[in-house]
Amino acid sequence: MLAPGELEAKLAPNPKALTAKRWAMVVDMRKLDEQTAEKCIEACHRIHNVPDFEDPIDPKDKVDPAEKVRWEVKWIWKEKYEHAFPGQAEVAIPEKIHKLNFLLLCNHCDNPPCVRVCPTKATWKRDDGVVMMDQHRCIGCRYCMAACPYGARSFNWRNPRPFIKSEDESYPTREIGVVEKCTLCAERLAKGQLPACVEASKGALTVGDLNDAKSKVRELLRNNFTIRRKTQLGSNPQVYYIV
Repeated sequence: MLAPGELEAKLAPNPKALTAKRWAMVVDMRKLDEQTAEKCIEACHRIHNVPDFEDPIDPKDKVDPAEKVRWEVKWIWKEKYEHAFPGQAEVAIPEKIHKLNFLLLCNHCDNPPCVRVCPTKATWKRDDGVVMMDQHRCIGCRYCMAACPYGARSFNWRNPRPFIKSEDESYPTREIGVVEKCTLCAERLAKGQLPACVEASKGALTVGDLNDAKSKVRELLRNNFTIRRKTQLGSNPQVYYIV
């Protein structure tokens, strides 16, 4: 099943749609302060109806902290360097980098292991590199979660709908027993809009066409030292970090 906005784009292509031969993202850690990172997370989770299990529905109920971690659903989140880049060579990384909170999301890999293991094709890679997710086709086997080396997928152990603080009717809610993840705001790209996190980032996040030598992402990659997560695994992630 197509993501919201994609069906319309295919039937009647929007002339304003943002397109690329190979989408990629550059995260400039020099510009990404804690407040901006939180705004990126909030913007993404708000428009995609990501549930928040931090607080119980009834204030009288008690929630086990361990259960909250297990229930957590996230499309974009923060991690310290040591967790985001385990095993990364540290020779060229200044000490200050280790103290940063890196903004993490699906890496929309060139060779996504999650796609290979999905038995129902609920997840697939588009021609432009975006790794999609169809919750209606998902059977909840969680093979994709086991295969993803980036922890970029979440499983709905509980019915997420009661935990959506402010529902955005432009994006469908999910149900218990399915996996979800970042889709690079495919529904927004189809309407000519940048991903929500990019809009909220104040220039710290940039998306563009990696195959276009004149694109902003290519300019950033030419002029700055960048690192990527777990490149040794061969998945070829397409989220780059300027450090």
